Amino acid sequence: MNVRLLSCIALIASPVLAQSGADTTRATHEQLGDAWWTGPMLAPSAGTLPPGHWLVEPYVYDIKTAHADNYGSRAYVIYGLLDRFSVGVIPILGMNHGVGFGDLTAQAQYRLTQFKPGSWVPTMSVVAQETFPTGTYDRLGANQANALGAGAYSTTLGFYTQTYFWMPNGRILRARLDLSQVIYTTNAHVVDASVYGTGPGFLGHALPGLSSSADLAAEYSMTQHWVLALDAAYGWNGDTRVEDDSVRLRTGWSESLALAPAVEYNMSSRIGVLLGVRFIEIGRNTTHSVAPVLAVNMVY
Repeated sequence: MNVRLLSCIALIASPVLAQSGADTTRATHEQLGDAWWTGPMLAPSAGTLPPGHWLVEPYVYDIKTAHADNYGSRAYVIYGLLDRFSVGVIPILGMNHGVGFGDLTAQAQYRLTQFKPGSWVPTMSVVAQETFPTGTYDRLGANQANALGAGAYSTTLGFYTQTYFWMPNGRILRARLDLSQVIYTTNAHVVDASVYGTGPGFLGHALPGLSSSADLAAEYSMTQHWVLALDAAYGWNGDTRVEDDSVRLRTGWSESLALAPAVEYNMSSRIGVLLGVRFIEIGRNTTHSVAPVLAVNMVY
């Protein structure tokens, strides 16, 4: 089933379709400026904001596993600082036992190219993120759901792409491919019960492994207001080492495939709402989960 979905995305995004509009039918094609988007659930945009403009996109979600519900919120707050260059922060909140702050991420994004109709060159950008260990990750007691961080600094390097294809009916399909690599640059000092599987009395440290991801996303503009979206995101996490004076633990590597279908309703070119569900059903050393998500995208 998942292989079929990925195959459908690849077929839909075929560059042949981008060339299928001859001059005699080009007038019936949807214009880029007439298509309104909120964005898919998981894949960030390769575009940057014009100088002086803001993007604010809060998400609320419930990550449902076999034994728990984990309620939370994440927001993207991005500002166009210079032409081709945007900066921003990504705060995270947990809402299981009161409200708590998760790890905070700051990011900078530089756009390399800009898509133009008739060209095969997509919009491309490079992204650098630094995540600060501001969220709770140890001394959890019996409430593992209170964990909101990793306890270590990390740097993420990303390469984002975005392009557009005109379908045979003239409507636009927007596609994204985002690649990211996370490198943890410090150990996490760990006390007692933690996100690393330690228990009461533990006193040591953990070094999370490398983490890589690839997200292929597609959005189909049904009308100016309504858009169908789908993410297919693959994630790989390397071996994490956890040590104290007497304990040596290794988690082993893990991988997962997440599918995230969604519906977008765009009230204007600047405000849109997304409602979708993220499924993680395929993986190794990965907890299966379902996460309903609601997001609002606002550009000023």
